[in-house]
Parts: sequence; C-alpha cells; structure tokens
Amino acid sequence: MSQASSAPPCLSGEILRGGRLLSGSLLSVISLLVLPRALTIAGSDSGGGAGIQADLKTFTVFGVYGMSAITALTAQNTCGVRGIHTVPADFVRRQIDAVVTDIGVDATKTGMLATAEIIVAVTRAIRDHQLSPLVVDPVMVAQSGAALLEADARDAVLRELMPLATLLTPNVPEAEALSGVAIRAVADMRAAARVLRERGAHAVLVKGGHLQGGDAVDVFDDGVAVHDLSSRRLAAAHTHGTGCQLSAAITAGLAKGLSLGDAVARAKQFITVAIEHGLALGHGAGPANPLAWLQHKR
Repeated sequence: MSQASSAPPCLSGEILRGGRLLSGSLLSVISLLVLPRALTIAGSDSGGGAGIQADLKTFTVFGVYGMSAITALTAQNTCGVRGIHTVPADFVRRQIDAVVTDIGVDATKTGMLATAEIIVAVTRAIRDHQLSPLVVDPVMVAQSGAALLEADARDAVLRELMPLATLLTPNVPEAEALSGVAIRAVADMRAAARVLRERGAHAVLVKGGHLQGGDAVDVFDDGVAVHDLSSRRLAAAHTHGTGCQLSAAITAGLAKGLSLGDAVARAKQFITVAIEHGLALGHGAGPANPLAWLQHKR
C-alpha cells in the first residue's frame, strides 16, 4: 500500500515555509537564496553521453539545479542511434508547465526537438512563461549521422524558435542548413553567424569543430562585435555529446548570472577539458567527460 505524502500541497505562485504562506516579492527574495535553476528541453540519450543526460550532468558540475522536459526517446549507444520515439507535443508542454509553475527557471536551453509540432508547442511555452535567457542548440543530426530533426521542422526552427534565442549554437552543418551559407573557412562561419542574427537570433555561436585545420575556432557574434574563440585542436576519439555539453554549460553560466560573453568563454574552457578527458566507453565514440571539470577546471 502506498503511503500518503505529508508534504504541503502545491500552490500556484505561493509556497509554505514553517507553516506560513509566502507569496509575491517575499517569495522572489527566497528564490534568490536557493540554487540557480536551469531547464533543458531535449531528447533522451539512453547511452548517457548526449541529450538531457549530458545536460543534467553539466548543470550539476556547475552547481546548477537541473530540470528536464523530454521531447524524444532515443535507443542509442556509442555506436549510433537504433531508434527514435517522439513524445507527443502536448505532453512536452505539460512537462514544461509542471516545472516552471512550481520550481521556477533561471535559464533554459533547447536541444533535440524532433518535429515541427514539438517546436511550436515549445515556442508557445517559452512565450507564455517568458523563459529567458534561452540557449537554442538546433540539433539536427546525431554524431553517428542519424537524423534528429524531421525535414519539415527546419522552417519551424527559423520561424518560431530562432527569434526567441538569446544565443543560437549551431555546428557547421547546422549553420549551413539554417543560413544557406556554404562554410569552408572561418570567414564563412562569420558570414553564417551574421545571416542567422539577421534572421532573428540575438547572438550566435558557430562551432567550428567540423572544419579541418590547426586550431579549433568558434565564431561568437554577439550583435555588437564578432569574436573568434580559438583553442588547440585535440586529437580526440571520444567526443560524443560535446554540443549538448557546451550549450548546457553556457545555460548554467547564464542561470548563475554571468554575462553572455563570460558564459560562452567559461563554457569553451569547460568543453576543452571535457574533450581532453573523454571517456573510452563502449565500442564506438565515447562521450566527452563533463565530470573532468571538477578536477581540472582552469
């Protein structure tokens, strides 16, 4: 037999503390004293290396309380994606409503959204709850090559989601697909970032890991200036989940009150450490290691 909970009932906009009902501005003051809170709206990776699993690990490493709204289940391991089961769009919305109205959110990120219907539902929730800052990682294809966004959903990203993005974080193939700019060099990354800002994103970080060459260069266009963020290119085999972890690290920084520029710079340091200490798990491409930051942060 299940035992009834002795916890106080949930109340909209109010909370019980020591038998006293608190609301309004006093509740806001109390919320400032608790852990920063971040929400990831993304797909589940059963192998634990990417998706919400990677996001929640990254939030924890940065001292941020993580919550999730799952958009899709993937049967996935280090060798690839074996299957995808999308969550109904209305249930994705119910997950978002549940955590926002009770726990609250200081920063939000989106990852795999899978379908146009889910993108529309998520966008409406973001507008209704005024979720900001918002980091949009436009996940389109898994590292193994599996499609994670339906073909007709790209327009929904451009039309619905991008205008709400505090920061858009595409890799080179995603930036090409969303901007229409062929990217062969860093100058092309800058051009793509400019196009994506013109299409609505407030700021854009184009990740250059797919380009060949010496250093790994990411291009950060914050709407005021364009910054080339360079780091030593690592000869690493275990890089699964790097995009998810990077965008989650930025989201964690924003939840803790960092400026966008500082959050991006810190996340770049974090992901370099995570790649350096990638995990040789399974028989394929293992994940980057977010826990390495706890021992090797710079």
